[in-house]
Amino acid sequence: MNLNKILTLVLLAISLYLAFRLYRGVQGTIEERELIGTTEAAVIDRLKLIREAEIVFQEANRRYTSNWDSLINFIENGKVPNIQRREEIKQVGYGQEEVKVFFDTLGFTPAKDKIFKKNFTLNASDNGIFMGFKVKLGDRILKNQKAYLVKVGDKIQDPPFQEQGIITALARLENGAEIKKGDVLIKFWDYTFDPATDLKKLSEVPGGSGQKFEIQVGKVDKNGVMVQVIEVKDPKPINPARKDSNEAKNRKPLHFGSKTDVTTSGNWESQ
Repeated sequence: MNLNKILTLVLLAISLYLAFRLYRGVQGTIEERELIGTTEAAVIDRLKLIREAEIVFQEANRRYTSNWDSLINFIENGKVPNIQRREEIKQVGYGQEEVKVFFDTLGFTPAKDKIFKKNFTLNASDNGIFMGFKVKLGDRILKNQKAYLVKVGDKIQDPPFQEQGIITALARLENGAEIKKGDVLIKFWDYTFDPATDLKKLSEVPGGSGQKFEIQVGKVDKNGVMVQVIEVKDPKPINPARKDSNEAKNRKPLHFGSKTDVTTSGNWESQ
């Protein structure tokens, strides 16, 4: 084998090696971005669940909690009162009224249902003549599925659902009955969070790092009134671009709430 052939083979080997390194570098960058995207989506979903649980906990107990065991136990076993506000107006003099406000407890809802489920109503889209439902009790309906028929003027309309879920109630209407815009025609519900979520891992940051979310609760003075605040954040983001020192709020570690402001907004919501 002469020198030219040897050099050709050596250069070919080097070229193949460099091409492989370039490919792996590009592929590695793509895979890293996909991993960051997937992990951050899971972190956001977990933060949304924690936020909803804390809001319901505060509704039932008039405070937030920084104790994960207390929060998990509340989700699994707690109950939330169903409060109805009503007013009584009494005439106490010429042109004067006394208004009394009452809050009645109308039973209780399991905390898990309050947190994991959301109730919806489908209201009449216009004044018209009801021509029948296109669904029945117990049906699982999909977004944009047709809900009912209504005659508006000379035209038949079939408005769609804007959300998916399971039908729980249909208005008692006969075909030919008049309906008005805004009338509640259908009630349904759906899960807003995965009911199979392992609550024992509620505090863990998705991604297998073993880290737990940082949770802080406290009070701040707002115009002389002490108001509760909460902040929950991912302490060690997988995304190297997310740093506490980052000036852009939506590029800081994923979190919701604030230690200094009355809010439960998530910084991903402004991205």
